[in-house]
Amino acid sequence: MTFSTTIPRMPLRRFFRFGLFLGIVCAVAQLCSFARPQQQAPAASGARILLLPRQIVSGERATLAVLDVSGRLTPGVTVNFSNGDKLATDATGRALFVAPLTPGVLFASIVGRTGRVTTAVIPPSEAASPSLEIASVPRVASLTDRFELLGRGFCGDADSNQVSVSSHPALVLASSPVSLVVLPPMDLGPGLAAVNVSCANHQAPSFSVAFAALDLEADSSPLKPGEHRALTVRVRGSTAKIALEARNLAPGIAELSGGNPTRLLSSGGPENFARFDLIGRKNGSFLISIRLVPSFARPQ
Repeated sequence: MTFSTTIPRMPLRRFFRFGLFLGIVCAVAQLCSFARPQQQAPAASGARILLLPRQIVSGERATLAVLDVSGRLTPGVTVNFSNGDKLATDATGRALFVAPLTPGVLFASIVGRTGRVTTAVIPPSEAASPSLEIASVPRVASLTDRFELLGRGFCGDADSNQVSVSSHPALVLASSPVSLVVLPPMDLGPGLAAVNVSCANHQAPSFSVAFAALDLEADSSPLKPGEHRALTVRVRGSTAKIALEARNLAPGIAELSGGNPTRLLSSGGPENFARFDLIGRKNGSFLISIRLVPSFARPQ
């Protein structure tokens, strides 16, 4: 049996689970907890993913976000910084902070979790701008994943930025004066879309980004030892060759040809696709994460 998936929302990437079932990680808090306030907020103990702007500006405000394993914004999570600062995410799963005065590399981590996230602290002179300028945007972005915008003149407080895609409001997850991390709106379709960004009284010229949907075709039956199985990812919304990364989250069940993770370029063209090869190690269900690897260009 072949499945073609249409996934409503995931802030980080698509997860495909095969064998006895096809599992899909749920929505971000913007669409779950925010849309349904009566739902209980995710427990801080489930926090897994820390989002920081790529760069922050010395002495200026910035916003970070923390997600749980299901991609939900998670309140009450303590984050430690390498300079000794500590803060906790608020009810929205985000936290506003002031960047250190000393430029350099800053590390941050979720308390109780391994792994660190880095951001670069740059001097104010490198971020100064009388207007809002967009310097780099993704050539192609995923409909169900966050995307980055780089420039100058953004608001460090995430909610003070207004970002819309095809006139639909998008959620700013993390921000600094030079970087935004944005989640596309839920009701966006694949294809070229106009993006508008403003902060306070400043507005950048409108630009376009191609948003792609990733659909998976694969046999869902249990994988047998030594069996080769093709996982085909079809790209809708762009005819460009796109870098895709597959990560094996159940290496005891199967392995990806080419290593873990494996990156491939899609074919490009009207029938745009990439095909990953999976090899069974023992009977069972396998779990594969597929993400679009962004590349950046000047806004058009």
